[in-house]
Amino acid sequence: MPVGRFFGSLFGNAPEPEPAPELSAAASPSGPDAEHRETMKSLVNLRTAVRRAGSALPTLVSSMVRQIDDILAPLGDYVGSHGASTEQRVLFNAIITNYLPTPLRAYVALSDRERTETSEATTLLVDQLTILEGIARDLENQVRTGAIAELSAHGRFLDDKFSPSSLTFGEH
Repeated sequence: MPVGRFFGSLFGNAPEPEPAPELSAAASPSGPDAEHRETMKSLVNLRTAVRRAGSALPTLVSSMVRQIDDILAPLGDYVGSHGASTEQRVLFNAIITNYLPTPLRAYVALSDRERTETSEATTLLVDQLTILEGIARDLENQVRTGAIAELSAHGRFLDDKFSPSSLTFGEH
């Protein structure tokens, strides 16, 4: 197997077979839901690639990636069922399809000597993963806080709409 295809497939970037023409139009609608399904599929591919990388990743790196996944997987389920702003969806997708797999691919491409527990490359990757975990936690907080704020605004609207008026009519 050529090296490029190996590394491409390692993190879910191998081209998938094209669906039959009559199925492709029906099976791939566009829009936020389709994009979200693709993002979640990329997350599954990333998980699989990290497991496949096995000994190529030091224990600390594997653990950190799993911690980030522990944030992203439930957040993905939440975004899928409750929604998120366009900016939040874009960031969520970017974390899964670029910010996380790109440094991992670059790291795996290094020689075994450069991928030790105490190497400079490992330290740099750990720093990047630490930042990325913070971004994922902030995103999770933004998405959930936004939903709470939206629910609160809706509650105020309902209260204003259906509460008894403070104006009373005189009794006859």
